Amino acid sequence: MPVRPVPGSASVAAPDDGKLFAPAAARNSGVLCDLLAEVAPAEGRALELASGTGQHAAAYAARLPGLTWQPSEVEDVRLASIRTYAGESGLKNILPPVHLDATAPGWGAAHPGQDLIVLVNLLHLISAGEARTLIREAAAALAPGGRFVIYGPFLRGGELTSDGDRAFHAALSAHDPEMGYKDDFDVIDWLHGAGLELLQAVEMPANNLALVSEKPAI
Repeated sequence: MPVRPVPGSASVAAPDDGKLFAPAAARNSGVLCDLLAEVAPAEGRALELASGTGQHAAAYAARLPGLTWQPSEVEDVRLASIRTYAGESGLKNILPPVHLDATAPGWGAAHPGQDLIVLVNLLHLISAGEARTLIREAAAALAPGGRFVIYGPFLRGGELTSDGDRAFHAALSAHDPEMGYKDDFDVIDWLHGAGLELLQAVEMPANNLALVSEKPAI
């Protein structure tokens, strides 16, 4: 996954006492934990893709103690931040982060048997081709019956549904034509094409959407 600079409003992570802090992650941690408490398996292995600062990983591990959480990232500065949050949490069910490029072919085979995979606020920051690769690899990494949760902003049936979304999508596309909101119907098709079944499309605060899919049990 190329580390693409993004417009300042898209990814805010300022240094804070040796770790990174993203206000958006602080704002949505609660609703994401609530969602996962409803749709995640009670126990097993959970992989978070593109963990960012590490704020979410620490929150997930605290809220869902039956899962062993594996954060991942591609940037060294973010891996260091995740290690700090994990260490400060004192939780035994959060593992040291691993370097993982979620858009690269082949990572699914290197991380098999996942009962849950979580992806937050990344699809609009990568290309459609990278998004499809990510979904295929996530499907490969899931154990039978495992679930994949994607959260973020989407086009809805090809339409942008708020002024804020229109402005943000335009800024992303102007910055990099490969970036921008993905259509919810397209992403659902990509999930189906990877052999996953859509369980729920959950409306979330701030006009975000969560797509919950499952790998069929054998």
